[in-house]
Amino acid sequence: MLPVLNMSLYISSLNSGSNGNCYYIGNDEDAVLVDVGISCRETEIRMKRLGLHIEKVKAIFISHEHTDHVSGVPVLAKKYDLPVYITKGTLANVRVRIEKHLINRFSPDEEIKIGSLSVIPFSKKHDAKDPHSFLVSSLSVKVGVFTDIGIACKNVITHFKKCHAAFLESNYDEDMLANGGYPYYLKQRISNGLGHLSNTQALELFKKHKSAKLSHLILSHLSKNNNDPGLVEKLFVKHADRTEIIIASRYEETKVFRISAENLPEKSGKKHKSANQQQLSLF
Repeated sequence: MLPVLNMSLYISSLNSGSNGNCYYIGNDEDAVLVDVGISCRETEIRMKRLGLHIEKVKAIFISHEHTDHVSGVPVLAKKYDLPVYITKGTLANVRVRIEKHLINRFSPDEEIKIGSLSVIPFSKKHDAKDPHSFLVSSLSVKVGVFTDIGIACKNVITHFKKCHAAFLESNYDEDMLANGGYPYYLKQRISNGLGHLSNTQALELFKKHKSAKLSHLILSHLSKNNNDPGLVEKLFVKHADRTEIIIASRYEETKVFRISAENLPEKSGKKHKSANQQQLSLF
């Protein structure tokens, strides 16, 4: 008798923000981390709190070279002998040392098999040497990581349409950025189409291109100084229909969400937080 395959993916944001980014995606057998911008120790602690087993993690995928995405990679990869998937351009510009035998190169749009998972990297617009985002699949279930994107380019739109769940950047409120204390050059860097996605841009992507099968949207990489989680939640919930809206924290992990192709999104606009998340002022 053939084994029954679990079509579900389990996902969590272990941390999301300019202080560090790390996203977990896995099924019952295998998992990957997209970026490790928090320490090895903190990654272990947060996974343990969630009941996630580090032994299931089979690879780390690096989106680009910025410190908040790579600072924890060398120690975690070396300790668990994890292959690190990274482009030639990103590797040439990264400021951490990755063990040579753990380095694996990837090219855009070429499928990478990690155990029972499939990972497709695709290029995006960001102020880095060779930035990529990722679509992770287990059989027919697809989860996308769409952070650090200046605009919702064709690649982002194409892959977002396929998702049963997505980590989507909603970095800044346009008025808060314009009227805030950042110097002009930094405001321009954030909003010039190679920086980050605003709340308005993220919402437009969600409204125009979400699939009816999109059950969970984890809004990610919120700015500490130029955004407000309550504002983001209010903005998206009114358009959520049956998609569950979650705000990722820059201080702690989200809960683990089960993503399945068999289940349509449930009720409109509900967001679940852990008890700790409910008590924290997230930003």
